[in-house]
Amino acid sequence: MNLKIYNSLSGEKEIFTPIHEKSVGMYVCGPTVYSNVHLGNVRTFMSFDFIYRTLMHLGYKVRYVRNITDAGHLTDDGDVDNDRFVKQSRLEKLEPMEIVQKYTVDFHKVLEVFNLLPPTIEPTATGHILEQIELTQKLLDKGFAYERNGSVYFDVLEYNRRGLNYGELSRRNIEELFANTRDLDGQSEKKNPQDFALWKAASPAHIMRWNSPWGEGFPGWHLECTAMSTKYLGERFDIHGGGMDLKFPHHECEVAQGKACNGVEPVNYWMHANMLTMNGQRMSKSTGNYILPMELVSGSNDFFEKAFHPTIVRFNFMQAHYRSVLDISNEAMIASEKGFQRLMEALKVLSNTTFSSAEVSSFDVEAWKAKCYAALTDDFNSPILIAHLFEAANFIFKLKEGKESISTQDLEELKTLLNSFIFDVLGLQNIEENNNEKLDQTLQVLIELRNQARKAKNFDLSDQIRDRLLAEGIELKDGRDGTTYSIS
Repeated sequence: MNLKIYNSLSGEKEIFTPIHEKSVGMYVCGPTVYSNVHLGNVRTFMSFDFIYRTLMHLGYKVRYVRNITDAGHLTDDGDVDNDRFVKQSRLEKLEPMEIVQKYTVDFHKVLEVFNLLPPTIEPTATGHILEQIELTQKLLDKGFAYERNGSVYFDVLEYNRRGLNYGELSRRNIEELFANTRDLDGQSEKKNPQDFALWKAASPAHIMRWNSPWGEGFPGWHLECTAMSTKYLGERFDIHGGGMDLKFPHHECEVAQGKACNGVEPVNYWMHANMLTMNGQRMSKSTGNYILPMELVSGSNDFFEKAFHPTIVRFNFMQAHYRSVLDISNEAMIASEKGFQRLMEALKVLSNTTFSSAEVSSFDVEAWKAKCYAALTDDFNSPILIAHLFEAANFIFKLKEGKESISTQDLEELKTLLNSFIFDVLGLQNIEENNNEKLDQTLQVLIELRNQARKAKNFDLSDQIRDRLLAEGIELKDGRDGTTYSIS
């Protein structure tokens, strides 16, 4: 079955043809680590985690590169001395790289909570300064860039003058861009308002700075991704992903840099995940319609009636196609929780119930399997896949009631497929199994504390731990091989 991907560059679904057979090079723009990762970011990274999982499930070997932007990200006003890292470091009275470390750790912790797989490679912008300087020099040598007062800018008009098309990804007209854009990045230095920085000169007060042929400075945001993606995936690679908000100017600039440097389209398939809203409105700190990922999980917020397990949140996110706007609400999350519980109950019935084998199944497992794969290969259509999972769940409950029949072969096939689609592809987790694991870990800690108390001849504490657990229905049993427990 051919995999089809919606390509933002062409605006159409295209049959996916990798550059190297059964291998995929995929680059996704990672976080800018100057603050906590927000829920919209989680939605984007979760979408590409699902895409990553699906590609591997379909038999592709995937090199997945997702960067960390830890330098060179200016605020919207373009003020070099208002670099977001520098601004946050002053606010929190920390060194810029302390800010980077703090929020990189937060990013990883949050993604781990939502069961995202780590990328194959996770490069940082500060770890690739040399590559960025080399790319800047290459663009200067080719006449696509110019230097002004220690800063280097990409010449957009020159790029278009040579028959290339700045604006092709976002479908913007270059003349309209020039007419409607005020200069945000040093009007006195740049030839044209749409020219963008490849390297910025650092003012005396600027903390994050590196030596370059043009003086001390720091890299432009757009150049970072071109340097890291081409280093690890080549001058032309298969898939580049990110949020819809990055299409212009960030990804547009990446296209221009890649084509100007290497003379080829840098990416075959551009993919963009859509935005996240809450209660029908855009999430924004200024309006107060805003929630952090862990506030949703912990329940410490004013928007949701209770805490929701991360896998419930993930299941909710997967019920919208990655290219569709996803709106979260208390009602939607409650519905997702009920739907997830129904799927888990169906799996439990399938695993724990003995069914009489039939010669012919009343449920066509092969046809159902084909529909599931049709959804996966139709631009990674997770909501349609989930609809088919519920179709199987309905059959399982009828099977339990004796209203349906299934052969032994189909039964095993259905078990395998359901577990694979739910856990491997969608990335959901069995909450009950996780809770049991946590309980066991907790009890082992208490047993160890009790053993330490006994060794210290603190028998009052030892007995207190034993008796309190017994009151909760957990009996400790001391034996030759150590202490075990049973739950009544």
